[in-house]
Amino acid sequence: MKEKLEQIKAEAIAQIQASDIPEKLNDVRVKFLGKKGELTAVLKGMKDVAPEDRPKVGQLVNETRAAIEVVLEESRTKMEKFLREEKLKAEVIDVTLPSKKSMVGHRHPNTIALEEVERIFVGMGYEVVEGPEVEYDLYNFEKLNIPADHPAKDEQDTFYVSKDIVLRTQTSPVQARVMEQGKLPIRMIAPGRVFRSDEVDATHSPSFHQIEGLVIDKNISFADLKGTLEVFAKELFGPDTKTKFRPHHFPFTEPSAEVDVSCFKCGAKGCRFCKGSGWIEILGCGMVHPHVLEMCGIDPEEYSGFAFGVGLERIALLKYEIDDMRLLYENDIRFLKQF
Repeated sequence: MKEKLEQIKAEAIAQIQASDIPEKLNDVRVKFLGKKGELTAVLKGMKDVAPEDRPKVGQLVNETRAAIEVVLEESRTKMEKFLREEKLKAEVIDVTLPSKKSMVGHRHPNTIALEEVERIFVGMGYEVVEGPEVEYDLYNFEKLNIPADHPAKDEQDTFYVSKDIVLRTQTSPVQARVMEQGKLPIRMIAPGRVFRSDEVDATHSPSFHQIEGLVIDKNISFADLKGTLEVFAKELFGPDTKTKFRPHHFPFTEPSAEVDVSCFKCGAKGCRFCKGSGWIEILGCGMVHPHVLEMCGIDPEEYSGFAFGVGLERIALLKYEIDDMRLLYENDIRFLKQF
């Protein structure tokens, strides 16, 4: 029995010394000292030992266990000290080095401008409505009083998926879809991306964003349109901003107008920003054409309304005095971080 215990002790110490990580030391402890370990097996075999020899054998087992535990603890202490020193060497921090700056992103100029416009109109009781970017020709043109042979279609007759499906050229189809639902009155704005076959330059892109507004109710007049846009301009560009309406033509509104705002850079005195005129063109608008109301199932004898549309990029360019629209999409951090 003594020889067997010496053999177990020698084998355990050899395995302890061969261990290089704490997990292996734990495996040795389980193998020799655990409930199913080799020393435990020796104790279970005590029933076969003569009664007078049992105290002596028990003492030998306990001495073997104590010897193995001492070597285990010494090896664990040395190993943990070594691993800690290695970890400290690998994780040395030079407190004299400059700290790493966390590059935190922020909203794009377009997003900032859109949220500002939405805040203004939601404050006036409008709701924000979105629609599909891939649209039916019926909603994009026909229901907006632009039939197949209308000259206005030449400027927007662009990216077709099929004969009857087109990438929308304006967000007006969202207005047509809302009018079709027949839930009156309507006060809404429809922001979103649109597509036209424009050449890329400082003020044009084949993909850009529009915000179009629509109001349908009883007894709506051009005076309501003027008052709404005046409030919008003052909220967006400052309380001293003035508006000017110039006659224009849009197929889906009658009468129609383009709106200028007084130059907020020079106070309408004339500068490089407004090209010396004192005014800056900002959007188009008009009273909804009776035929558009009819095609969307609304009685033009009972209801009237107005609509307007403004380019989101144009607002961003004006508000932040950016002279090239392409800067908004080049993802140059040096430019974008200014906002």
